Amino acid sequence: MNGSEVLLECLREEGVDVLFGYPGGVVLPIYDKFKDFARPRHILVRHEENACFAADGYAKASGKVGVCMATSGPGATNLVTGLVNAMMDSIPVVAITGQVSTKLIGNDAFQEADTVGITRSCTKHNFLVKSVREMPEAIKEAFHIAATGRPGPVLVDLPKDVLQAMWDGPLNYPEAVDLPGYKPNYEGHAGQIRRAAEAIWEAKRPVIYAGGGVISSGGGALLEQLAELIEAPVNLTLMGLGAISSDHPLCQGMLGMHGSYWANQSMVETDLMIAVGVRFDDRVTGKLEAFAKHAKIIHIDIDPAEIGKNVKVDVPIVGDVSWVLEKLNVRLADTRNTDDGGAKNRQARADWLARTRGWRAEHPLSFEDRADVIMPQALLEALSRLTAGDAIVATDVGQHQMWAAQRLRFHRPRTFITSGGLGAMGYGLPAAIGAQFACPADTVIAVVGDGGFQMSLPELATLVTYKLPVKCIIMNNGYLGMVRQWQDLFYKGNYSAVEFEVFPDCVKLGEAFGLYGARVDSRADLTDALAAALAHPGPALVDVRVAREENVYPMIPAGGALADIILNDAQARQAATARPVAATVNAGGAGEMS
Repeated sequence: MNGSEVLLECLREEGVDVLFGYPGGVVLPIYDKFKDFARPRHILVRHEENACFAADGYAKASGKVGVCMATSGPGATNLVTGLVNAMMDSIPVVAITGQVSTKLIGNDAFQEADTVGITRSCTKHNFLVKSVREMPEAIKEAFHIAATGRPGPVLVDLPKDVLQAMWDGPLNYPEAVDLPGYKPNYEGHAGQIRRAAEAIWEAKRPVIYAGGGVISSGGGALLEQLAELIEAPVNLTLMGLGAISSDHPLCQGMLGMHGSYWANQSMVETDLMIAVGVRFDDRVTGKLEAFAKHAKIIHIDIDPAEIGKNVKVDVPIVGDVSWVLEKLNVRLADTRNTDDGGAKNRQARADWLARTRGWRAEHPLSFEDRADVIMPQALLEALSRLTAGDAIVATDVGQHQMWAAQRLRFHRPRTFITSGGLGAMGYGLPAAIGAQFACPADTVIAVVGDGGFQMSLPELATLVTYKLPVKCIIMNNGYLGMVRQWQDLFYKGNYSAVEFEVFPDCVKLGEAFGLYGARVDSRADLTDALAAALAHPGPALVDVRVAREENVYPMIPAGGALADIILNDAQARQAATARPVAATVNAGGAGEMS
């Protein structure tokens, strides 16, 4: 066999079902051999960036490593945005790239790029395989590194002559790897877990702040158990949505800049923050010196680099979230009814829960549901009612993403798929493609804006080619909505380069691609139109024309830089106070504009 066959055998050994890719010159030896392998199945996308986004969506929906492939030069460089996205969201992806022959590397050969150098900062690790004998070990290590510890992307660069080189003898794929310099710590320190339990029972106003690390580790049930044991509200990051059911009485939904009033207010007034699988990003913290300055902080994370990086913590625990939560829950359960455990502050915690629920009742997410126009919030609420929280939803980036996070319900992990850390437009549709391959029996919906949709529009052909029943719902306001929003709030409404004067007719576009297409202009028709698309057995495209200048009014932690800008901007203050709930600011904590 040659190097290309070795590669495909290695991927088969890793259990790879699908590979998202786009062919080119130096990877043709691989494509020449695909016909001889039932697995992995190659999925032809329409752009290499979308191959990486699809692999990312596959990984988020399945929990397995997503795989993508591109040729050398522009093929490899087109993967970079997807790799950065996976790196920032801690998603296990293995990218395979072709490279010019080893004797040409460094000579500026046709379609040569320093792929290893270019991707060094946006991957957990990368490999340049210089001989066919190195390939099995490199592939094994790539999958191991991508999936273990804090997950992330790994790239394997394969020169053309390596793909064509002959392998003598049987292929003995490695059963394990030995990487002395890479030993993730899964078991949290027992003494720190004991300290955490003691701090939890000392607290009168505990709050759980949970993120994507809970989902990556499969710790959703353990998170729910923790919340119920200590009777604490749970605030979720954008990447953590679905870690605990939206309908659970202790779930407060998303916190941070576009989170709820009650979630942000609980972060202000808590005396103990239990941070689980989070990285204290700026969308949550705002001004770091003012963030939760009166609270003790427990931080559980598998990546030691995240502990103390942004916020000083009192009880750091480095370890796998599931492993740590299991041990912590056992200790908490054993001491729950003792004088040194949960008994002494039980009434205080009950009063705290009542306060958080009071904030929710006093400051609900609200909007004016008008008959003469489709409000964006009404679109998401109609979709939420129709799916009852059981669909997998992939979003693009922008206003629709934030409204989706606020108003859709998620009953289980791995059902909300989005670009969180990077905020990459064009992500939604290809990620939905990946999710549908990962979960063929599930309803998969791509909720996209008109801007992001046009970045990945050609992938409609991928839906039709592979008969994927993805429902693509476009929230269309004729603008780059979030950019227009900030121009509205911070630049006195001076709109610049944000309006789309031309947008395709989605009914005709559906006909052109061979899928179901519809346009909805009337509020009265909204629910029926969405229901028809969801009931359609194949892919569907629905263009929903919504109110053009509705904003996702920020709920920003007060004292942060963005809050200072908003509070000092007269136009923003006026816009905020015109809403059903006025801007509320609390020293060192969270403010809301809703």
